[in-house]
Order: sequence, then C-alpha cells, then structure tokens
Amino acid sequence: MRSATITRKTAETDITATIELDGSGRYDNQTGVGFLDHMLDQLARHALIDMRLRASGDLHIDDHHTVEDVGIALGQALAQAIGDKRGIRRYGDCLLPMDDALVRAALDLSGRPYLVWNVDFPTQKIGVFDTELLREFFQGFSTHAGMTLHVDRLHGINSHHIAEAAFKAVARALRAALDIDPRKAEAIPSTKGML
Repeated sequence: MRSATITRKTAETDITATIELDGSGRYDNQTGVGFLDHMLDQLARHALIDMRLRASGDLHIDDHHTVEDVGIALGQALAQAIGDKRGIRRYGDCLLPMDDALVRAALDLSGRPYLVWNVDFPTQKIGVFDTELLREFFQGFSTHAGMTLHVDRLHGINSHHIAEAAFKAVARALRAALDIDPRKAEAIPSTKGML
C-alpha cells in the first residue's frame, strides 16, 4: 500500500493529511479555506489519490500560513507514500483546457525540488481567496515532495478557471508519474540506481 499520514503542528497551523496513492480519487478535505478545499478536491479526484486532510490555522490573520503549510504537509505525505520510487514512471505532463483557460503542467518525481510557476491571474482574488497564495501552495508541495514542477498558463481570462485548470493539470501529470510501469515494475527509474 502506497499510503502515508503526516501531522504538521506549528504555532500557526495544525494539519493532518492522509493519502493513498492507489485510490479512486475519494476526498474529504477541510482546511477552513473554502477555495483551497475545492482545489484539493480537484487534485485528489483527477490524480486518483484518496485524500483526507484536516487543517486549522491562524485564519484570523489571513489564509497564508494555512495554504502554505497544507502544501508542505501534502508534499511530505506524497514523498513518504512513494517510498524509494521503485517502478514508478517518474515523469508526467498534461495540457488541460477548462473553458477559456489552458494550463500546462510537467513534473518529475526526481527528488530534486524546483518550481517554475508561470501563472498570472487577471484578478488578485477569487472570491475572498488571494490568488498569490496558489504559488505558495505549489512551492511547499513541490519542495517537500522532492518534485520538479513546471506550471504554465497558456490562455485564460477567468481566475477561477485558471486556478482550477492548474490543479487539474498537476493532478493529471501526477497520476501519470505515479503509475507503475509494468515493463520496469521493480526498477528505480534512474540510471543512478536511486532517486
């Protein structure tokens, strides 16, 4: 079973995240940040990862610490669930359209964290959610998962559509990268012999 539970408790947040990589996309996410919950649901559903996440944070200040720390906790859970990466395809990409938005995501579960985030939003907020926090989420997620992640907005005029397309594109790319390659199910996907 490729699964993990991570608990992250700081002076700013208290988070427990449980994921099952070989799931069916079930989700039960409650962070106190409605838009983030909606995006996490998309991530789980389209990556086919079962996800249950509970977070409480200093939302009386703003959403920043909660959003960032949820990304960190999910990244840690992903890294733990993958283990030594034996048999995974390692790479994934997706070109995802959502109405006016078109977002490209490409990733490598290399153990070398790096984020390229070329996603601009036409508005600073989606409802009450600050769009700049989406980069913070993916920075924490990619860093703590040990993932090289590139996300590019190619088109889009609606901020909600752009954000949702980004999460769905990353989810689909992640689903491809996590799949077990039947031709190399016992091998580490690297000429180095480890990742």
